[in-house]
Amino acid sequence: MNRNASLLLSFLATLTLVASPAWSEGPIQDEIARAHSWAAGHFGGKRTQALPYSFTYAGNPSATLVSGWKTVRKTNRLDSRRIQHALTSTDPATGLSVMCEAVEFRDYPTVEWTLRFKNTGKKDTPVISDIRPMDVNFSRTRSTEFQLHWNTADNCAQDSYAPHVEPLLPGANKPFASAGGRPTTGGYPYWNVEMDGGGVLAVLSWGGQWSAMFTRDAGRTLNLRAGQELTHFVLHPGEEVTAPLALLQFYDGDWIHGQNVWRRWMFAHNIPKTTGKLSFPMRYGCDGDLYPGLRTNLEGEKAYIKTFCDHGLAPDTWDQDAGWYPCSPKTGWSQVGTWEPDTARFPGGMKSLGDFLHANDIKFILWSEPERASAGTWMTQNHPEWVYGGAKGGLVKLGDPACRQWITDHFDQLITTEGVDIYRQDFNIAPLAYWRKNDTADRQGITEIRHVEGYYAYWDELRHRHPGLLIDTCASGGRRNNLETLRRSVPILRSDHTEDPIGNQGHTYGLSLWVPVHGTGLAFKGNYENRSAMAPIYGIGGDIIMKPGCDWNLMRRTDQEWRQLGACMLGDYYPLTPYSLDKGAWIAFQFDRPEKGEGMVEAFRRDQAGEASLVVKLRGLNPAARYAVTNLDTGLNQVVTGGNLMAGLQVEIAANPGSALIAYKRVPR
Repeated sequence: MNRNASLLLSFLATLTLVASPAWSEGPIQDEIARAHSWAAGHFGGKRTQALPYSFTYAGNPSATLVSGWKTVRKTNRLDSRRIQHALTSTDPATGLSVMCEAVEFRDYPTVEWTLRFKNTGKKDTPVISDIRPMDVNFSRTRSTEFQLHWNTADNCAQDSYAPHVEPLLPGANKPFASAGGRPTTGGYPYWNVEMDGGGVLAVLSWGGQWSAMFTRDAGRTLNLRAGQELTHFVLHPGEEVTAPLALLQFYDGDWIHGQNVWRRWMFAHNIPKTTGKLSFPMRYGCDGDLYPGLRTNLEGEKAYIKTFCDHGLAPDTWDQDAGWYPCSPKTGWSQVGTWEPDTARFPGGMKSLGDFLHANDIKFILWSEPERASAGTWMTQNHPEWVYGGAKGGLVKLGDPACRQWITDHFDQLITTEGVDIYRQDFNIAPLAYWRKNDTADRQGITEIRHVEGYYAYWDELRHRHPGLLIDTCASGGRRNNLETLRRSVPILRSDHTEDPIGNQGHTYGLSLWVPVHGTGLAFKGNYENRSAMAPIYGIGGDIIMKPGCDWNLMRRTDQEWRQLGACMLGDYYPLTPYSLDKGAWIAFQFDRPEKGEGMVEAFRRDQAGEASLVVKLRGLNPAARYAVTNLDTGLNQVVTGGNLMAGLQVEIAANPGSALIAYKRVPR
């Protein structure tokens, strides 16, 4: 939830990403072959080389146990692009069944797997602990050392998503962990291990608290062990639990090529689509902070929307942010737990706003936060047993089947009756302390597992009941953007740190490596600030347009630039300068759509940067092709070969601070 300027956004026309033919031939086939070989060795044969997971059972390491258990292997073709391998190993003495379900992608060099533990016996199992669904070794053959690329998580700060690279030398131990139970704050569970002229991307997806350790031996091997941070529990008869998802993606060549293979795989297999198409780029938005505590009303919402329409910037999508439910002026929007419209401020409920929006061909986003309940609200008063904290408020028990059923039915009804097109779910609470306090000594980690399973099940059921529904994930900004969340939603607000141009430049630079579709809000203070926040999703706060002296010409120019070039940000991504938050530095990056022969370069000269020009070397172009290059500020047009652009493009920015936006498009020879 952004407590600063709220956003006004709207969807552009639906766009379909077309894969480049180059991805189905040439080097990527070698990369896919590497992935197939790895999958065959770990999942596909009659006997595996080594299991890519580990755990402790009754005090004994799994490596000494599972090899002696009966293992059943099955292979199933899910579709033309995916093959599933299922390995089920069962302890004959206790009935513990360990199911490893792996998916091998046939069109990308990607393998993922998920562990499930089930007690098929008639009494409690011995203690299962230290579950690491990802326990894999990487071996290098060349003399160059392992290079680990990783990112800072979203901590609502200027350096959120900052990229890092460091060698992992013999004897090194590099730990990572999330903080407070939300998966992409504290630590970021996405890594790129560069080695031997290529590398492997390793990703752990868990909706709760995780930890990971990279351990380098004295020779040429690097081990990665990752999973839920704390597991130490028995399973009751018939009980089953799910562990985090683990994933490897292989690549040859430089590390940024690996990131672009990832970006394309995200579009092909993960990012949610409606009617089979991508609904991005987009701009959406909401009322702003003119009302104390975001306690807005129907007439205020209509006034914001009408103002935009009157100035030729009619939104396609409107976000009703927090505060539409009963909440006191003293507490404001944060008093959550009564999920009904406040009819004193919204006569006719939220449907009155939804009808107004739809009558003007505008889609409707509704904000919610069902996993938190405050004292004195419907949830804590009527069902305190559904809340960790009871009547005093706290974390809602999404892992409780009865509680989840009520939430599912209730929000299903709200989506239907109020005419909601996009469901926005926030998560402004650190759940870890609630989970661990609820666990007993022999059930540590179970409460967390049930909540994470319930969270996925809730969204899956909403999407099942509303096939065209899009979900926006928000957890105090970008603190819940693990892979399985991103398969069900998009992060319209990537961080609550929004109105800092240097921070926004850095966020785009780092996050674009892993999350192709993300968004933030514009401050509309100037061209430099607006371009700093350009993203596949962007927005304008309603409070901005109501302030005296609103620069509508600037707003229209920003909107025109974004409509012209926003789709380029769905292409391949190339950093063109080192990452830096230094006020005396330049920063620049490129987005390229090779299948369209077009792209864009964004460059920023910060307020203390002395040089007025910078030479950047573009990536991903056809050296022999000709490109029409246009500077959107100067209007300068020139036709240059791809080879010349890759050798160096000089960017000049006279203003300090200032920005440059450069578009290019392939033209016939």
